[in-house]
Amino acid sequence: MIVTRNPGLNVAMNVQAMAQSIVQAHQSTLGLPLPPQAQPLKGDVDDMVFAAALLAGHGLGFVPADALCLAQAWSRQSLRTGEFHPEQWPTEPVDFGLTPWPRRNAFAPCPAALGLYAVMPDAAWTIRMARAGVPTVQLRFKSGDAAAVRAEVFAAVAGVKGTGARLFINDHWQLAIEAGAYGVHLGQEDLQVMTPTGLKAIKDAGLRLGLSTHGYAEMLIADQHSPSYIAMGAVFPTTLKQMATAPQGTGRLGVYSTMLRDYPRVAIGGIDKASLPAVLASGVGSVGVVRALMGAADLEAEVSAWNAALKTTA
Repeated sequence: MIVTRNPGLNVAMNVQAMAQSIVQAHQSTLGLPLPPQAQPLKGDVDDMVFAAALLAGHGLGFVPADALCLAQAWSRQSLRTGEFHPEQWPTEPVDFGLTPWPRRNAFAPCPAALGLYAVMPDAAWTIRMARAGVPTVQLRFKSGDAAAVRAEVFAAVAGVKGTGARLFINDHWQLAIEAGAYGVHLGQEDLQVMTPTGLKAIKDAGLRLGLSTHGYAEMLIADQHSPSYIAMGAVFPTTLKQMATAPQGTGRLGVYSTMLRDYPRVAIGGIDKASLPAVLASGVGSVGVVRALMGAADLEAEVSAWNAALKTTA
């Protein structure tokens, strides 16, 4: 089905038909049902592609902010190509408003493939993972005790030296700079309270910056800062953290990854070795793992198996 942009068409009828064609083309790939509450739009709409894509986005289960981003991208895609193809999911960075690379405001780069990425709750676990051969580790220590936080950050930085592991510190960016960590990782909540001065301090210190995202809207926010990598999750259900959005699945992960192809990309959330091939088929070069490593009876053997699987399926 190809529809050329024509404002004179019967909009109310065609918007519904176009939205349904989008849903039918991608429902199976994205693995999402069409909710019964999705209804056709009524009345005249200036941009029928935007309206149809917005309706389809809601129908495919995207949260309102993500459905809006998707509709804007689909509208830009149709303007750029002059046609509407329901089967052609928008994945071009330009259609989402992303600026080309290289960029002057970018944070220090990191490898395109970060490999196995262990996110750990304290310095002891972080060091243990690094010494077991995990190439990228993150200290995600949560405490209101400033002295304890400082001790954990400095212990982690000291403990991973000589292992070759890249250490990211979650949230505590001032201490990461002071201790000499490889990088800083911020969640969306952390990013919202960061000042331009703080971000500049991280950049000026030469630390890498990783940002968490959970959908199109957060990805576009992350892109404005040109981070070193972008993490996407949760791919599958996880009990480790309360998530604001439903699991993405590998279908959404694939279209997200294609859109963000100029970044190193980390997939995280409920990933195990059985699902790893499907996750890596999306194009990501790294997977974040927590429980699969912490629960291993033989950590070194488990890390070796994950590293081998990543190299084999990448």
